[in-house]
Amino acid sequence: MKSNLITRAGYDRLVAELQQLWHEERPEITKKVNWAASLGDRSENADYQYNKQLLRKIDRRVRYLGKRLEELRIVDHSPEQDGRVYFGAWVDIENEYGEQKTLRIVGIDEIYDHHPQHISIDSPMARALLSKQVNDEIEVMTPSGKKQWYINAICYEKP
Repeated sequence: MKSNLITRAGYDRLVAELQQLWHEERPEITKKVNWAASLGDRSENADYQYNKQLLRKIDRRVRYLGKRLEELRIVDHSPEQDGRVYFGAWVDIENEYGEQKTLRIVGIDEIYDHHPQHISIDSPMARALLSKQVNDEIEVMTPSGKKQWYINAICYEKP
């Protein structure tokens, strides 16, 4: 099951995407569909078929975003979280081999842009990090076995 948590910035991005699709992209594609339809035979009209398909894709995304935005719960940072890893945190971690990573724990809806530093709150790494603090050690089960990581830094503003 998908988590319904999202950061304020992630929510704002989804709202902006919905506005862009509804107020800019959809009207433009609708005009193209109407123009292509006015040319006559739609069965062999590539412009009509392509733009109609694009319009269906936009409509699906608009419906999805409309429903999803109603379900989401925005989680804002609060000062009480400082010093510990919670939703929305940027975390610097390092393993015993010196490999370092900076990760941000976000909702599944914020992974859509495949940001390499964003990890889902539902991921094993995020679950292991939650409530931990600087200098804590975590163990994460991976397909290749258990991995140990050390927490070097935690912040709630983008590093």
